[in-house]
Amino acid sequence: MKDIQFIEGATDAAQCRFAVIVSVYHRVITDALCAGAVDALRQAGAVPNEQFDPITIIEVPGAFEIPLAARRAADTGVFDAVVCVGCIVRGETPHFEFIASAVAHGVTMASQLSSVPITFGVLTTNNEQEAEERSRGNSSNKGREAACAAVQLVNVISKLPQGK
Repeated sequence: MKDIQFIEGATDAAQCRFAVIVSVYHRVITDALCAGAVDALRQAGAVPNEQFDPITIIEVPGAFEIPLAARRAADTGVFDAVVCVGCIVRGETPHFEFIASAVAHGVTMASQLSSVPITFGVLTTNNEQEAEERSRGNSSNKGREAACAAVQLVNVISKLPQGK
């Protein structure tokens, strides 16, 4: 395919700054998601040096507050990408659907309105066991996945021509 240009996202996070927005509700789960995100960013080269620490963790009370914090972090102009992690566990009322939908739409909107990549590592699970499985310290950690996506997206965006 010599006549097609491919723009791919590299996995190099050196010289990039990241905000990790983490909900403290379901803290055991979200701490594990945050740790997975930070580990992935460090492995990709986001390591501190004399000039700056490339990772800022911003805690919010619950998942519902993630989109606003993500948008505000993106709007600062300080961060190359924002990684959102949280956990919403289904309960016995429709509250789960409202919160899950609001958070997903809010993060999507924040991402679209910002020129900064914002990724979604918010778990929406049926029970705490599912949340634990998706937050373990291995490759199935959704915080890790969201951070890896952020690194790749930063690199893709940097290769795209500037629009109007």
